Amino acid sequence: MFQNKHYVVVGASSGIGLAIAQQLAAEGAILHLYSRHPMPLELPGAAWSECDVTAPDFALDKLPAVIHGVVYCPGSINLKPFGRIGADDLRKELEINIVGAFRTLQQTFPGMKAAAGAASAVLFSTVAVHTGMNFHAGIAAAKGAVEGLTRALAAEWAPTLRINCIAPSLTDTPLAANLLNTEEKRQNAAARHPLKRVGTPQDMADAALFLLSGRSSFVTGQVLHVDGGMGNLK
Repeated sequence: MFQNKHYVVVGASSGIGLAIAQQLAAEGAILHLYSRHPMPLELPGAAWSECDVTAPDFALDKLPAVIHGVVYCPGSINLKPFGRIGADDLRKELEINIVGAFRTLQQTFPGMKAAAGAASAVLFSTVAVHTGMNFHAGIAAAKGAVEGLTRALAAEWAPTLRINCIAPSLTDTPLAANLLNTEEKRQNAAARHPLKRVGTPQDMADAALFLLSGRSSFVTGQVLHVDGGMGNLK
């Protein structure tokens, strides 16, 4: 299903992005990987380029002519009381989460369009958009924009391209290390989920590969909650 097809993963060097890249490589995909930091391991069929999605001249170099899938993974966890979120904090949240996604999709659109109906894009939101949480105002605002972008582009791009969004809860990645760095924190985080554990990068990668694949060919404009039930269950 992914063999010899071209996929772009932005934010591929750690966490969810790395897990997605690893799974795509295992399926025989041709990968075009982008991140601020070098890849921690070599993947078959992969080429890596350095990029900073917050840079004024942000550009994805060496994009292929035909792109079958795009995944935008960069994110942030900057939890503060609303009154302590400064203008620079908010600008950073927006640059990483929505402006970078916007510019990535603009740059990859011609290649996805060239895939002649076979391309799919996947963005990432957070459970905190659907479920109000203390100290999440900045990230929820930025990721709420990502969900709005997903629905708007799904309407604009249909039937040529598909785009969907994954909304994780707390996931065990380097980005979340400070929230899971003790056994007590880990147990408390697990207890807040109906399924009694936190998410893993592999959980998110499994969902992303479904949305990139032909198995989801009748799915677009959706926000898929991969959150252990946190968003909808008590």
